[in-house]
Order: sequence, then C-alpha cells, then structure tokens
Amino acid sequence: MAELHIGDHVTSIYKTGKYIGEITERRPQHYLVRVLAVAKHPMQGDLHHPKDAEVGFFHERKALSFREQANIPEKMVKPFEGEIPDYLESLKEAISKLRSELEGDDSPWAQQSLRNLDSLEKDYLKSK
Repeated sequence: MAELHIGDHVTSIYKTGKYIGEITERRPQHYLVRVLAVAKHPMQGDLHHPKDAEVGFFHERKALSFREQANIPEKMVKPFEGEIPDYLESLKEAISKLRSELEGDDSPWAQQSLRNLDSLEKDYLKSK
C-alpha cells in the first residue's frame, strides 16, 4: 500500500464506525484523522460482547463529530477517492442504514440498539 500523507483524504475505522476524513498528523503506527463524514454509524452495545443485550452496561455509541480528530491505527486507514459528502447528510444516511438493518432483527440487542439510535438521533439533531 502506498504511504499516506498529511492532507490525504482517507476512510478510517474507529471502534465499530467508519468515517471519511483527512490525515492531520503522522504518529508511530497511527494517523491522526479529522472526521469530515460518516460512512457507517457505530454499532450499539458492548464492544466485547457484540449483539448481546445481556451485558452489565449497554453502551450508547455516538458517531465521531464533524472535524473531531481520532488517533487511528495505520492498518485501519485507507485512501479515499471521490467527493466527500456533507457531514450531517452522511450521518443521517448512516443512521438510516443502521436502523433498516436493526428493524429486521427482533432480538433484544437490536431492540435496545434501536432505542439508543432514537435517543442519539434526537441528540444529534438538537445540536445542529
């Protein structure tokens, strides 16, 4: 893979979300990436027990904010070609896609995830 540089547009995976952004700094085995759009909304719940509602604490996982920076391992950062979508529109689309996937699942995990998404969506929209 070609070396990535500061200013390059990339996709990056952070926890269970996927983002489009730009590299702002190179660190040992990591890139600092500024978020410009959401490609996939993070999954809800416990990262160590995916798709399990019977956990001590069911985490509400927000998407990274517009221009928020995250330290991403270099293997999770790939070049991005194309036009970068508007952040808010990309966030709405990512939520809609996740919601559609969850609505087809009647498990307790999916139902709790949908409740989390409802809460997050209200929070996202009031802050915009």
